[in-house]
Amino acid sequence: MNSILIQSRLNATKRSSSTALNLCRQSLKYTPAIHQRFAFYGGYGYNNDYEYGASPMGTGTSSWGTERKSLPRNTIVKFVPQQEAWIVERMGRFHRMLDPGLNILVPVIDRIKYVKSLKETAIEVPSQSAITQDNVTLELDGVLYFRIVDPFKASYGVEDAEFAITQLAQTTMRAEIGQMTLDKTLAERAHLNSNIVLAINSAAEDWGIRCLRYEIRDIHPPNKVVESMHQQVSAERTKRAQILESEGARQAAINVAEGRKQATILASEADKSEQINLAAGEAEAILLRAQATSRGIESISKAIGLQHGHDAVSMTVAEKYVEAFGRMAKEGTTLIVPTAANDAASMVTQALSIYKSINKQSSSNPPTTPNNDEEPRSIKEQMTDDLMNAAERESSFHEPKDNGPAA
Repeated sequence: MNSILIQSRLNATKRSSSTALNLCRQSLKYTPAIHQRFAFYGGYGYNNDYEYGASPMGTGTSSWGTERKSLPRNTIVKFVPQQEAWIVERMGRFHRMLDPGLNILVPVIDRIKYVKSLKETAIEVPSQSAITQDNVTLELDGVLYFRIVDPFKASYGVEDAEFAITQLAQTTMRAEIGQMTLDKTLAERAHLNSNIVLAINSAAEDWGIRCLRYEIRDIHPPNKVVESMHQQVSAERTKRAQILESEGARQAAINVAEGRKQATILASEADKSEQINLAAGEAEAILLRAQATSRGIESISKAIGLQHGHDAVSMTVAEKYVEAFGRMAKEGTTLIVPTAANDAASMVTQALSIYKSINKQSSSNPPTTPNNDEEPRSIKEQMTDDLMNAAERESSFHEPKDNGPAA
């Protein structure tokens, strides 16, 4: 009888416990997700792990990017998937960690307490406000990438590792933003991300979690700050455009001046080359004339030495003498009257006598070497000058007088 009574009481207790448990579960359906998240901590193998990528209560949103799922049932034979760590407790105390593959559990005594994924996990860091060093309020959000490196610490070192590391990322980001200005925050985003990763790893070491990287996704400054930044960019572009325009005008002026300089230099070089060419041509012409005169004098001297050469020279001297008087009468303003103007024969005789005197002087005074700077004179020019000088010496120069009408 006693055994029957005890069994009936146990059955009633089980039924009441099952009814209470069902009522509790139904009531939890209408509670917030944060309450359901921690509702069954300390239970017996249910709702103690996360299902990554889902949302609590099927709402489509996740408070921290994860949701609890039922743990594997405590059977004797267990197959652990790759990149997972199963924490087994024996009689409420940590016993061992199951490796991937086949594992054997002791019924009733061993219980799977935690299941941790060793894969890299990405969780979204909610948007938050942060104040920069120059007192600008920013709205920032990001993505945190982490991995569990010690499942024991991740299970027993912190109540909720993902929630803790998310909060740590937010506080670290606010602290780092407060040490930087707005311009530096926008320009050095990679440096900011690396600083946040270092700060998270130094604090999350006791949790068995290693932060791989942190990426700031969006930075939203206030609207007035955005407008000011746009105005600053526009002013900077206008400034650069004006600078480029002034540099272009300066370079154009330099190019024009350089062109004028080169044109002047080329013109002067052209004038110089022209003068050099003219001088060279004139020198060559003088040389050729001198050579021709020399050859002419040589020919004349040879001709004089021939028979009747002196007679020909005398005749030429007489012609030049008469021609010189005629030219002087036409070109000069002074009237030259020879001693016997009406007697042409006397003029010829006088010219011949002058030629003879010149010939005697030439034979008595040998010719001197002419100066290289002076152009050699032809024999005709020399004879003409000598005749003119002799005519001037032997002629009488006087102004014409008006003797009155002839009787």
